[in-house]
Amino acid sequence: QVQLMESGGGSVQAGGSLRLSCVVSGIVYSGNCMGWFRREPGKEREGVAAIGTGAGYIFYADSVKDRFTISQDRAKNTVYLQMNNLKPEDTAEYYCAAAPVGDCYSGSWRNEWEFDYWGQGTQVTVSA
Repeated sequence: QVQLMESGGGSVQAGGSLRLSCVVSGIVYSGNCMGWFRREPGKEREGVAAIGTGAGYIFYADSVKDRFTISQDRAKNTVYLQMNNLKPEDTAEYYCAAAPVGDCYSGSWRNEWEFDYWGQGTQVTVSA
C-alpha cells in the first residue's frame, strides 16, 4: 500500500517558520519527482516546490523562492519543506506528491496529472 504521510503543519504568526515532512512508503523512492503542492481556500491547488530523487533537480514557485527550501533524505524516504518568513498568504492545505517520471523537470514539475500518489495534506495557518 502506497502511503505519503505528511506532518509538521500548524499555526504560526507571520514571520515564523515551520518544517513539513513527507514519509514515503509502498513505492520505490528513487525514480520519482517529489512535489509539495498547496491549496488555499477558494483557489486551485498549486505547485510550491519539487525535488527529484534521481539527479536532485529542484524547482520553486516564485512566490516562495528564497523563503522555502525543499530537501530530502533518501535513506529515510523522506522529503522536507522548510518554510521561513511565513506570510498570511501561505495559509493553505499542503500536500506531498510523487510522480514516477524519473526526476523533476522545469517544464512539468507543476503538472498535477503526472503525480500518481498524494498524501492526505497538512494544514498551515499563518496569522498576521
